[in-house]
Amino acid sequence: MDFLRWLFDAQIAIGDNQSLLVREVLGNIFGLLSALGGMRRKVWAWPVGILGNLLLLTVFLGTLFGSTYGTANLLGQAGRQIMFIAVSLWGWYRWNQTRKTGDVGQAAVIPQWASWRERAFMVAFMLVGTGVLTPIFRALGSYEPVWSDAWIFTGSLLATYGMAKGWVEFWLVWVAVDVVGVPLLWSAGYYASAFMYLFYGAFTLTGFFVWWRTRNREMGKVEVETAFPDPTVDVR
Repeated sequence: MDFLRWLFDAQIAIGDNQSLLVREVLGNIFGLLSALGGMRRKVWAWPVGILGNLLLLTVFLGTLFGSTYGTANLLGQAGRQIMFIAVSLWGWYRWNQTRKTGDVGQAAVIPQWASWRERAFMVAFMLVGTGVLTPIFRALGSYEPVWSDAWIFTGSLLATYGMAKGWVEFWLVWVAVDVVGVPLLWSAGYYASAFMYLFYGAFTLTGFFVWWRTRNREMGKVEVETAFPDPTVDVR
């Protein structure tokens, strides 16, 4: 209990009048580690990400927990932590099952390009989801501009789903989320998260090119194995 009390109240002083919640910093560090694990296609990326989501949920609903830190409740940011946990449980299961088949060695998934139909679905999902959620979040009292909060929530859901499916494009969805998330979080007073979003933007671009190269390499192996099957295997 003493540790939980410390974790909830601990702050890092910045300057004379500013401070960061330790929970916010730790939550974003766990998120970064999860992204690193995702780039390497490791199953442990999912449970590590869930720990970060739980911490950030308490940050973005700070006033509900009796905290005076921050300037606003961000319902989209808080809601997406719950969404992350739900989708991450599914992604954790899916990657773990894929790894058990032994088809991709130690990696949990082979990156693949989404089809044009799937790409059209992603664009439509972002636009429709943002349009539907904006008035809902506004009615619930989310921070303005509310469309930004809705955009972040929708994009986060889509990117997490895309990661579980193994789509290379899911990294670009994260970039779109980060571009909107940095100014929103900074204006709302969540400086640690805003800084991490800025860092994530560069990181996710790197992840995109890493998965792109990995996809080309894995597909090249498949083509070689198809053209030159193992002579020790009896195919009769």
